[in-house]
Amino acid sequence: MTKPDPNRVLRRLPLVVGGLGAVLLLINRLLTPELTESQARGDVLGVILSAVLILTGLIWQQVQPRSPDTVELIGKEGFVLAPDLPETVKTELAWASHLLLTNTVTRSLIVYYQGKVLLRRGILANKSEIVPGAILKRVLETQKPIYLVALKVYPGAIEFDYLPENTQGVICQPIGNQGVLILAANAPRSYTKQDENWIAGIADKLAVTLSCNMLADSET
Repeated sequence: MTKPDPNRVLRRLPLVVGGLGAVLLLINRLLTPELTESQARGDVLGVILSAVLILTGLIWQQVQPRSPDTVELIGKEGFVLAPDLPETVKTELAWASHLLLTNTVTRSLIVYYQGKVLLRRGILANKSEIVPGAILKRVLETQKPIYLVALKVYPGAIEFDYLPENTQGVICQPIGNQGVLILAANAPRSYTKQDENWIAGIADKLAVTLSCNMLADSET
């Protein structure tokens, strides 16, 4: 369900007050049998004030920033780690996912590495397996992140059926050259440039940990 804009009342207040003032001035003029000079001057002043308020309200509608509309993601909250991971990797994944969920707008995230899902945390969809689509393959091939600011407007959004169905925004951040950190937000256009830098830094840290530990584990 979409949450209401907390600044909506503030933005509309000048419009409402200015419109109400103009209506009251008109009613007062129609009900006055004889217009005096003082009332005429008062009416002129009232019209000017009402016009200024209405103009201010219109400007606020355009200039004042609005918070992105948020939704409650559909799914169940969970924390699932691949059972065969080294303890060092489990600790690193738990730490990184906690930071992302508590310090960014991320509400669901997945770590996909070497063709396997290592971590799912946050609001989880029913589907757990990942079949890389065009977008995920592009991230793996180019090792460059892709930010889908409003997921529903992208035709390729269907490939993210392993995320909550009403996910609003998605970042696919490469983890070295073997994996992707997939983050889902509950509001469109909600990740800032600072968030993107923060996510990139955590992904780089995960890449070092995973490349060392997963390689060592495969050799034993």
